[in-house]
Amino acid sequence: MKNKGPYIHRDISWLAFNYRVLQEAKDQNVPLLERIKFLAIYSSNLDEFFRVRVANHKYLVRAGKKTFKDLEFSPKLILSEIMSIVDEQQREFSDIFQNQIIPELKKEKINILKRKKLNQHQKNFTETYFHDYILPHIQPVLLRGKKIKPFLMNSALYLALYMKNKDEEDKEKYYAIVKIPSETLGRFIIIPTEGKSKDIIIIDDIVRNHVEAIFPGYIIEGTYSIKLTRDAELYIDDEYSGDLIEKIRKSLNKRNVGTISRLIYDREMPSHLIDYLKDVFDLTKLDLLEEGRYHNNSDFFKFPSFGFHHLKDIPLPPVEYSALERSFNIFDSIDQQDHLLYYPFHSYQSVITFFEQASTDPRVTHIKIFQYRVAKTSKIMNALMNATKNGKQVTVFIEVKARFDERNNLKWGEKLEDAGVNVIYSFPGVKVHAKMALVRRVVNGEESFYTYLSSGNFNENTATLYSDFGLFTSDKKIIDETLNVFNLIETKTAPDNSFKYLGIGTVNLKQKLVALVKSEMEHAKQGKEAYITLKMNSLQDEEMIHLLYEASQCGVKVKLIVRGICSLVAGIKGMSENIEAISIVDRFLEHARVFIFGNNGNELIYIASSDWMVRNLHHRIETMFPILDEELKNFVRIIIRIQLEDNVKARLLDFKKLNKYKRNKGLPVRSQFDIYYYIKRREENNK
Repeated sequence: MKNKGPYIHRDISWLAFNYRVLQEAKDQNVPLLERIKFLAIYSSNLDEFFRVRVANHKYLVRAGKKTFKDLEFSPKLILSEIMSIVDEQQREFSDIFQNQIIPELKKEKINILKRKKLNQHQKNFTETYFHDYILPHIQPVLLRGKKIKPFLMNSALYLALYMKNKDEEDKEKYYAIVKIPSETLGRFIIIPTEGKSKDIIIIDDIVRNHVEAIFPGYIIEGTYSIKLTRDAELYIDDEYSGDLIEKIRKSLNKRNVGTISRLIYDREMPSHLIDYLKDVFDLTKLDLLEEGRYHNNSDFFKFPSFGFHHLKDIPLPPVEYSALERSFNIFDSIDQQDHLLYYPFHSYQSVITFFEQASTDPRVTHIKIFQYRVAKTSKIMNALMNATKNGKQVTVFIEVKARFDERNNLKWGEKLEDAGVNVIYSFPGVKVHAKMALVRRVVNGEESFYTYLSSGNFNENTATLYSDFGLFTSDKKIIDETLNVFNLIETKTAPDNSFKYLGIGTVNLKQKLVALVKSEMEHAKQGKEAYITLKMNSLQDEEMIHLLYEASQCGVKVKLIVRGICSLVAGIKGMSENIEAISIVDRFLEHARVFIFGNNGNELIYIASSDWMVRNLHHRIETMFPILDEELKNFVRIIIRIQLEDNVKARLLDFKKLNKYKRNKGLPVRSQFDIYYYIKRREENNK
């Protein structure tokens, strides 16, 4: 193929995904308090993006041309494009908040007040609150150019101000920094009111209104909010030598003092104050990003709801999977048939029951599990510790390099070790991202095994928010290969030709996917029906994208559901005209990975922990597993079909209509709601 086809840089595509989150904040069909939540999600996502991806680009720029001469992109150009896109999005964010959210809150008698709108009683309240609660936490710093360079904490809120001395003979302009103690006192302060209205003031404004009490010898001429974001990379020098876990521990202590990846400032800030801050903190133009009056908008996660349920999503309580949750012996139920659940539509209790029964069943001898992101409070972890007390041999692999979960995972590792669990930690050079567990039982002298494989983490909290498939099976074909995965982790080796059914990252996953795509291409060339349906979080691996372009040109019908990064460009005549791509962003985070191949009428359906990114296909131990039971295959087909029919929350990802809502005639299909009620009917019929 002469023309490999277009390719969107992963970070530019990610910004398009985060804009889909912002679209939810301005969608008037979304309940008002949920729209505020999407403002928080957008901001939280962007913070992490700057701490990781933008920091990486800046590192490459600082390193110079020798470092990135072999790259297929210019870090400077990508960085410039990122800043331009983010600036545009931030302006829209401010417009949504100021001109949509605030007026609609007001209609509901929820008022975000500023000083001029406070009555005398409320002014007295905020003054007392400032002196009694805020002032003891205030840490003002009077700047003296580069002579005094205060350390700004990562993601903390500050006011930057300029002022003049009350002594009229002193004509000098003075600059200062004041930290806002929002992490201690909260961001939204509810103030007394009369009648039915609910009044709130943002803590930034209380500080702003009383800043003269902090600098009594000065006249304050301007106050503007700023926030600094720091590089979150751990930069472990050599993973292959020394104690990797100790290196991670030491690196975690340095994370919040990393190099600056951005300084956010109020776009109303005058140029002389911007220039002064640039000089003090050694910033360049690419380090600066304008926002509105308020920063740290992830704090909107804690916006008070006042019990206004009509302003929130209608409840969709998880559906009980009675075949496992009500089973006297969950292992007997798994022996009878495979079970496939889809969270958060199904209750996660079946997974918890699996481990709790394993921990107490006298016939269970071994439990093994991979943990990537562990819940801070976890019934699963408690069951594993209880299992050791009951004489089981428990092995837990904990991936400590799960970014932003390192500290929590280390704490759980220590707890498990103290309880007698055999804990294995991160490998050098790769991440273990597989989601699987194995239980061994011995009944009447004969051993039997049970496995649970999933697209999502063993995390009870995210299981209520992320959509994921989970399979329980005792099928020997899957069990034998699951044993090989655990042997690979524990002994660093696996038998030759270990995996016929499973695709394992760093072993055979990419080769298996390439073979499956090429098989569809051969069918198309022979005039047979050929199709591929792929659902994933991110599609970024360039080789796989070019292979999909080639498949399209061979006549293979490709349908994509990609939540996040999609570096492929769909719908280009002569290149990708047989590829349709959508993204669904709704109340639950679409996290499942499903790969369907026509296979000349004998359809193959896989569920995976892996996206189609370079990191997943080359640098992580992932698991892709087949659905073998015909009834369960049909269950997956129906869910994917409903998602492909979504015309409410689906956005188009083709080259002409990026992020436009998919709309068509007929009944509206909001896939997450339709799937919920489909599962509810299905489980009622199965009782």
